[in-house]
Amino acid sequence: MWLADNWKDYEVLDTSSGEKLERWGDYLLIRPDPQVIWNTEKRIRGWKKCSGHYHRSSKGGGEWEFFDLPKQWQIHYRNLTFNLKPFSFKHTGLFPEQAVNWDWCSEKIRDERKRREHSGVLDPETGKPKPVRILNLFAYTGGATLSAAAAGAQVTHVDASKGMVAWARENAESSGLSDRPIRWLVDDCTKFIEREIRRGHHYDGIIMDPPSYGRGPKGEIWKMEDNIYPFLELCAKLLSDDAIFCLINSYTTGLAPSVLTYMLSVALAARGGTIESSEIGLPVTSTGLVLPCGSTGRWMRSNRD
Repeated sequence: MWLADNWKDYEVLDTSSGEKLERWGDYLLIRPDPQVIWNTEKRIRGWKKCSGHYHRSSKGGGEWEFFDLPKQWQIHYRNLTFNLKPFSFKHTGLFPEQAVNWDWCSEKIRDERKRREHSGVLDPETGKPKPVRILNLFAYTGGATLSAAAAGAQVTHVDASKGMVAWARENAESSGLSDRPIRWLVDDCTKFIEREIRRGHHYDGIIMDPPSYGRGPKGEIWKMEDNIYPFLELCAKLLSDDAIFCLINSYTTGLAPSVLTYMLSVALAARGGTIESSEIGLPVTSTGLVLPCGSTGRWMRSNRD
């Protein structure tokens, strides 16, 4: 399992009875988690003295109960700053387990930039080292976008929600990355990919974190099990000849790591390279165990001199 264990401003303190107790900076939240099927004794004081508690409804959905939680606050990861606020269906605007993927992508981007500089791979238009172009799909509030931009990439950020894109831009400003080459696009990801293919555009890395179920800006329906493989086939056409990686994250329980490996192996068979997949997770402070948080599949180009 790949662990997001480099956080200082976030931790899962404990888990029990379908819920997790988390520290987000200075605030403690209790939120539901379907993976927590065990009932263990709640010894940590935060269970009885939290800043906010999201209560699940038996009819679906739920609602927040607030105590001393502000409308918005910030936490940091490495050199990035994220603005948090509780909103519908238990979310805060950040998925902390994704930090393990941010770090991996950032390392690949930095290594590729160094390779291009040392080997003299130039952009024919500028005469400068060829930039590393990254596409972030279903990009939410921009964690992967900001980490890629901070590593020196040119990033195209695509999400169907205007509000999420605005939130991501706010995070970029708070992180001191407003001047980085980031394209912010509100669009249906499939339609955007299809247009990019017609335009002949290519990217050196693609990151995607699709929902299990969602709707595009014009009501387009996305269902992970039905749509992810044809979507991946389309994305494969956008990878450049010099592409370095393609990453898929999945919260859908039916898509095990081995399924992600199989999909990437078939869709990118002509490219060679290496494929690896695993569960990702967050350490739980009280027990020393790990809370599973979905799966990630990664294709990466074979090493070059």
